[in-house]
Amino acid sequence: MFTLFIGWIGQAQQGIIEPVKWDSKIEKVSDTEYDIILIGTIDKEWHVFSQFTDEDGSLPSVLTFENSGRDYELLGEAKESETAKAYNDVFEVEETYFLNKVQFTQRIKLLSETVKQINVHLEYQVCKEVCINKEENFVIALDGGPVTVENVALDERSIILSNKLTLDLKNKDRLNAGSEVVSSGGNLWKIFVLGFLGGLVALLTPCVFPMIPLTVSFFTKQSGTKSKGIRNAIVYGLFIVLIYVGLSIPFHFLDSVDPEILNTISTNMWLNVIFFVIFIFFAFSFFGYYELTLPSSWSNKMDSASSTGGIIGIFFMAITLALVSFSCTGPILGSLLAGSLTSDGGAFQLTAGMTGFGAALALPFALFALFPNLLKSLPKSGGWLTMVKVLLGFVELALAFKFLSNADLVAHWGILKREVFIGIWMLIFLLMALYFFGIIRFPHDGKKTFSFPKVTFAVLVVAFVIYLGTGLTKNSHLKLLAGFPPPTFYSLYEQESDCPLGLDCFKDFDEGLAFAKANNKPILLDFTGWACVNCRKMEENVWSDSKVYDLLKENYVLISLYVDDRKELSEAEQFKIKLNENHLKLIETVGDKWSTFQYLNFQTASQPYYVIMNSNLEILNEAKQYTGIDEYYEWLATSLKYSK
Repeated sequence: MFTLFIGWIGQAQQGIIEPVKWDSKIEKVSDTEYDIILIGTIDKEWHVFSQFTDEDGSLPSVLTFENSGRDYELLGEAKESETAKAYNDVFEVEETYFLNKVQFTQRIKLLSETVKQINVHLEYQVCKEVCINKEENFVIALDGGPVTVENVALDERSIILSNKLTLDLKNKDRLNAGSEVVSSGGNLWKIFVLGFLGGLVALLTPCVFPMIPLTVSFFTKQSGTKSKGIRNAIVYGLFIVLIYVGLSIPFHFLDSVDPEILNTISTNMWLNVIFFVIFIFFAFSFFGYYELTLPSSWSNKMDSASSTGGIIGIFFMAITLALVSFSCTGPILGSLLAGSLTSDGGAFQLTAGMTGFGAALALPFALFALFPNLLKSLPKSGGWLTMVKVLLGFVELALAFKFLSNADLVAHWGILKREVFIGIWMLIFLLMALYFFGIIRFPHDGKKTFSFPKVTFAVLVVAFVIYLGTGLTKNSHLKLLAGFPPPTFYSLYEQESDCPLGLDCFKDFDEGLAFAKANNKPILLDFTGWACVNCRKMEENVWSDSKVYDLLKENYVLISLYVDDRKELSEAEQFKIKLNENHLKLIETVGDKWSTFQYLNFQTASQPYYVIMNSNLEILNEAKQYTGIDEYYEWLATSLKYSK
């Protein structure tokens, strides 16, 4: 069922969602004044937000007129067509939006007689059940000519730099000659298993665990017959799975809008800072300082609907479980969401993870309905459930600093160097050990008790803290945590190189290519990211192996291109590129350049992604992604033979 669902989503993504169809026109007011008019036809049930909607709510529309103030001036603000207003319960503000049709009218006054066209960039949010952030670029000729991105007149610099971004690759068919498709499916199953484990953890929380015997008893006693009770419990479990899978569907629409959008979102430094704040909030909820709940009216309505009976009543019972257990499952689901956004194929991985999470929650209801005698073996609710919540709180706290580290790496703030990050984790897990030793307590803790399992677990945590301490020495590798701390070259210690493991590397493709030609060496093209966990794992667990390291250092020219680097390019290096007839992209940062370079030449947006070629741009072997030492070494060695 899971494979069929993934296939259905993949088919749905083949078309790009365009809820608004845009057109434009220009009306001459006088010899120097014109009205620029943008008109959008909005699909039924969708709506677009006004420029003037409350800033604390959904995203407003933003119009940007290129070269305004130089070639022409804007006369007042852009006028809008008729809008509607409604109160948003989530943001608690009144929002202003367009239904069916949107029109912006901006009057301009020419300051130069040489102006032939006006370039307008529009950013807006369009919503139904899902909200999509969209961008449109308009080129409006003063004589009223046609408007499409295809007709955008790029400046000479943009044309030259756009052409340089596309390589004339030879033997490109070799890229997919291996087993990468199989490994992609394997990754989905790994995420499914991780989601399943997350669901099992959620079962052991005070919000979910006590509901298992109550719910199973309801089905077995109220259904009339044993067979009907079993059937209803299984249907209940299936509905739980479908509810959690449904939460991932909107992210597939984001994927269909722009293949790089989830990677762009996940590596956005401000989004990572927001995740940091949210995870801190989750952690203190688990510690018992406040309860994280959804509006009680939601669960009350669902609970009332569950009394309807039949399949519909069971469905609403499943929704009620999801709502009332949110205070415990919400933070775990937040971790799953954030982790999927920062992984390859985010939307598919999120669906896989949500399927696993829902399956784990549903499993005991079906299992105990089939074998009701097993209910007697369940441990009684008690203080151990509270300890599980506190344990999760410390885990959430540690993960919070991972997201802050992502922002720090991408933006090059230099706040959380490797040793600082490890020190913070040592403190967090030391506090966890002190809690299980009974030295520190939280608001919802009962009597102080000691038990062999608690003390044993606390000792194991102390051992983990000692292990973390070994990572404070220069160039030390924490192989068990590879990918979580910042890379070894992002350190308080002075480093000989800012490349992984002290290897020689280039961070610009043209410079690396020139060096490869001069030295007659093959190129290892490494598409990586500052916030890419699997990239760090490959560097610290695979590249660090002596035979792999020696082969890389002596025989290859390493070009590492960071697709999430938010360092701005100089003004002379910034340009626009036409990705297709509907998408004009502005290349402003180092990450913009290399992520677009990867997509144009290799039709992928995942990292790590490794390509081996010679200096004549001839592909020597299949592309590789996350793999083990032996396979990676064999790949490097075989590719080296092909380069001779």
